[in-house]
Amino acid sequence: MARVTLAQALNQALRDSLAADPEVVVYGEDVGPLGGVFRVTDGLFAEFGEDRCFDSPLAESGIAGTAVGMAMYGRRPVVEMQFDAFAYPAFQQVVSHVAKMRNRTRGNVELPLVIRIPYGGGIGAVEHHGDSSEAYYAHTPGLRVVTPATVADGYSMLREAVESPDPVVFLEPKRRYWSSEDVELPVRTAPMDRAVVRREGGDLTVIAYGPTVDTALLAAEAAAEEGYDAEVVDLRSLSPFDDETVTASVRRTGRALVVHEAPGFAGYGGEVAARVTEQCFHYLEAPVLRVCGLDIPYPPPHLEEHHLPGVDRILDAIDRLQWESAWVPDTRPVQAPQARAGVGA
Repeated sequence: MARVTLAQALNQALRDSLAADPEVVVYGEDVGPLGGVFRVTDGLFAEFGEDRCFDSPLAESGIAGTAVGMAMYGRRPVVEMQFDAFAYPAFQQVVSHVAKMRNRTRGNVELPLVIRIPYGGGIGAVEHHGDSSEAYYAHTPGLRVVTPATVADGYSMLREAVESPDPVVFLEPKRRYWSSEDVELPVRTAPMDRAVVRREGGDLTVIAYGPTVDTALLAAEAAAEEGYDAEVVDLRSLSPFDDETVTASVRRTGRALVVHEAPGFAGYGGEVAARVTEQCFHYLEAPVLRVCGLDIPYPPPHLEEHHLPGVDRILDAIDRLQWESAWVPDTRPVQAPQARAGVGA
């Protein structure tokens, strides 16, 4: 068993997908001879040639549009958007064509394509290099939206995404590219549309995904020292959503906390909180809380540690969950106010 980074696992998944299916092609900005800015495609150009792994022009709309055409004619394109915010010029193609083609053709045309997007912060980069854009894609019917948090999931979920008949937005937490695990590749983990319990606990459920899973696990270990037994659920799939795994955990613990890097207002955590509240209301002992990025454009590098959810902010939310659950509202009937002197009959 070897020590493997997330970037290496994704690279191996692409290599194995290219070898297994001659219809798979990999392309994007600088993914050919250079191997991508994060070296996720390193060596693929040399091994498979420029017909299977190649550079595209600096035009994200064109990358997505050509992928649509290739997929309609039987290819399986895997395209890379170099950074999260660089993908926005392709958004019209993704929403209007990638997500709608199967429905538009009454199921006659499948689009087996993968859009890889490095996302999130934590690498000391400037604006346009640290966005968390998952809510845009998850809000779009017709797309599968997934994000791995572990090395093993990185390999397994990318292989499954390439094999899927549906278009998949594959969000890669860029600050986890250099995280490593002892893992034997190839490996297959849980189906990519299922959430996974990363840490069992009985006092509360911390729901996280992608870059915040490791943060949630660190917070859970710190909370244990304060007497709180936190369960950590890794969503893995943002769309479709695994209600079964999430609600089973919350119904068992009675408290829930959602953690993500994106700003909180209208963020993905709001959807998670709503679903948990609707399906677990009579099990909840406290309101569902969120720990998110601040409601600001992504800040300069020296401020990002204040912007991103950290262990301390999660611990503060856990304390609040315990306080809320201990609070019992005053259920005594409201008394009619006493009439003041000189007022009324």
